[in-house]
Amino acid sequence: MALVANRRSVMTLFSSPIDPYCHRVRIVLAEKGITFETSPVESGSLPEDLLDINPYHSVPTLVDRELVLYDSQVIVEYLDERFPHPPLMPVDPVSRAKTRLAMHRIDADWYSQVDELESGDIKRINKARKILADSLASSAEVFSFKPYFLSDDLTLVDCAIAPLLWRLEQYGIDLPPQAKVIHEYAERVFARESFITSLTEQEEEMRV
Repeated sequence: MALVANRRSVMTLFSSPIDPYCHRVRIVLAEKGITFETSPVESGSLPEDLLDINPYHSVPTLVDRELVLYDSQVIVEYLDERFPHPPLMPVDPVSRAKTRLAMHRIDADWYSQVDELESGDIKRINKARKILADSLASSAEVFSFKPYFLSDDLTLVDCAIAPLLWRLEQYGIDLPPQAKVIHEYAERVFARESFITSLTEQEEEMRV
């Protein structure tokens, strides 16, 4: 594993061009202005290096010299600590714990529906659409408190939410009128230079 990683002098991200977990890592990299190389990974065609360094053969996978990381949450927290400016996590332990809990709930409540939406089973897809739309709509008030998610500045929570909201149209999810504040929040994040930079060509085509 170390031999493969050491051959890379520049940080490398093994990333699918359409995967939302990879997208959140790319947003963080762009937000911090980190120089990195992308190794595109298409479904069913995994690079040999990825097979060698990641026992789960999953993306995103980050290689930083001799360090190999997988799991998007581990990666984004590492990047925030390794490159502290701009900070995307609070400084104090209580606020950091609340941020981690928010990201856990986003994954458990919202991202858990992504696999269902991509399952190809129309019953599962329709059920997931309703669950995700209802859950987002019921959370609309939270998006109105601050410019970003419960914060005056962009955080890792926003980096997790944005890829999902970007894909709502592709998933066939139309939020109700009472969720207008979520659309306003989304456009605020989508307008950031870091978000625009993070998009792959395939992701740009997800919204017309």
